[in-house]
Amino acid sequence: MFWERGYEGTSLSDLAQAMGIASASIYACFGSKEELFRKVMALYGTTSGEPPRRALREQPTTRAAIHAMLRATADEITRPDTPHYCMLVLAAPTGAVENHAIREFLADLRRDMLATIKDRLARGVTDGDLTVPPAGLDAIARYYATVVQGLSVQARDGATRAELEAVITCAMAAWDTLTSAPSRAGG
Repeated sequence: MFWERGYEGTSLSDLAQAMGIASASIYACFGSKEELFRKVMALYGTTSGEPPRRALREQPTTRAAIHAMLRATADEITRPDTPHYCMLVLAAPTGAVENHAIREFLADLRRDMLATIKDRLARGVTDGDLTVPPAGLDAIARYYATVVQGLSVQARDGATRAELEAVITCAMAAWDTLTSAPSRAGG
């Protein structure tokens, strides 16, 4: 329900009906809709969120890790059995003032993914397959985090897996420009 309707678009009544239990049982088990949402997001992180993170951890080179992360993201957000977007990106991007804590919670999770990407870039520097680029690791990490988030928006708006792959191809075409020292033209 949260994935399909977002945090604010999902009522306690919706949740109770979907789970086949009374609203009181949700309160008894989770304490509040917000706490249930936080547990849902933790589960989401270990399921749909894990393949992109695994790609960053397991690929032998930084470029391969970023490419695999983008492809794993596209795979997850276009699965036929789930809504076509990332719940972390789109569950509560804006909303009522009283839900500020949820928006910040999700922003913290997105910042964690940014940090994970930046850590992988730093690992590439340490491993020697990446030199510190002129743009800086933070800018490159933000660029690829933005691509991940954009893929989610595109998927929600109907982009196919093949169309997302074309975006990934473009994002990886930028890799050499982002990570190479500027050429020194004579003159």
